Amino acid sequence: MTKISIEPSSKLKEKGKHCYTISNTPFEIDMKYVPIKAIGRGTYGVVCSSINKDTNEKVAIKKINNIFDNSGDAIRTLRELKLLRHICHENVISLKDVMMPPPKERKSFKDVYLVYELMDTDLHRVIQSSHPLSNDHCKYFLFQLLRGLKYLHSANVLHRDLKPGNLLISRNCDLKICDFGLSRTNGVDGEFMTEYVVTRWYRAPELLLGLFNYGTSIDVWSVGCIFAEILGRKPIFPGSNSLDQLELIVSVLGSPHEEDIEFIENPKPRSFIKSLPLTKGIRFSWLFPHADPLAIDLLEKMLVFDPTKRITIIEALQHPYMVGLYDPRYNPPARAPINLDINKNWGEEMIREMMLTEMLHYHPEAAFANT
Repeated sequence: MTKISIEPSSKLKEKGKHCYTISNTPFEIDMKYVPIKAIGRGTYGVVCSSINKDTNEKVAIKKINNIFDNSGDAIRTLRELKLLRHICHENVISLKDVMMPPPKERKSFKDVYLVYELMDTDLHRVIQSSHPLSNDHCKYFLFQLLRGLKYLHSANVLHRDLKPGNLLISRNCDLKICDFGLSRTNGVDGEFMTEYVVTRWYRAPELLLGLFNYGTSIDVWSVGCIFAEILGRKPIFPGSNSLDQLELIVSVLGSPHEEDIEFIENPKPRSFIKSLPLTKGIRFSWLFPHADPLAIDLLEKMLVFDPTKRITIIEALQHPYMVGLYDPRYNPPARAPINLDINKNWGEEMIREMMLTEMLHYHPEAAFANT
C-alpha cells in the first residue's frame, strides 16, 4: 500500500481543507475526504481511493496538477466536467464532486480535484490477467459497452477514445465508460472533425487515412477492436505507426474492394490502400477458435473497412449474440442532445471561469462566499 502522510495546517483548516501526500504528490482536499491509497498515475497527476466521511462511500479522487500549464489539458478537463454533469447512465462513470477552491483562490487556482465513483479495476487489466473469461463474461462486457454508447450517441456525443483502459470494471463485472477528455458533440463542435483522435490501436481506418468527415462509426470500430481483444486476450491491430496500422488492418480483413474505398475522397490515401499487397485476409474464426460463432459474426460486422457499411450500435445490440440481454424498453435514449459549446481557442481566464461555473453546480452554496 502506498504510504500516505498527513500535513497538518491551521491555514488549511480555515479553508475547510486538509493535506495528504500520496505518491509524493500533495492532495489539498475537502475535510470530508480521507484518502486510502494511490490507485493510478498519469501525465495529469495521481488518482487515489478515498472515503467520504459524510456518506461513508468510497470514491476515487483525481488530482490534475497545474492544469493551466497546458491549454489542451485544461480544455479536455472542462469538456469532461460539462459532459459528465449532463450524463446519468449505469454504464458511464459518475462524477460525484468537483472540489471548489477557497474564495481567495478562485482567480488563481492551479490544480483541479475530480471525485468519481470508485471502481475496482479496468478492462485492460482484466484482459492482461490470468483470470479466465467465459463467453458470458465476453458477452456481458460487450453488452454494457454497447448500452453505454447507445446512450452517449443518442445524446449527440462521440467518445473518440475508447480502449480497454477507459472501461472501468467492478468486482461483479459491471462496466462503466470513462475519460471523456477527447469526446465531442457530433455536428456541433466544429473543430472535432479536424483533430487527431483515438489511441492508434483502436483507431478506425477513416481516421488513419486523415478523413475529417466522420461520425459514430469510429466508436463502433473501437468497440470491435476491444471485443477482439477480449476474445483473444491481446490487441488485434497493434500497429507501430499509422501506416503500419493500416497494413495490419488490411492483412487481417483482406484487401478492400473498389466500392469499399469510395468513401476515401483524397487520392493520396486511396492510392496507398491500392498499393498494399493483395490479401484475402484471415478468418476471425481462425483467430478466435474458441469463440461463440455468433460473437464472430458480430465482430465481422463491426470491423468493416468502409464506415458506411459498419454495423451501428443499435444494430449490434439487436444482434442474436445479445439475445437475452438487450431490451429497448429498459434502455431509453438520452432525453435531449448535449451541446458542449466549447471553443478550443479560449484563454486561461475564460476556461477558469467556465470551470468555476461547473464547480458551482456541485457547490451552489459557494456562490455566496466572500471573495
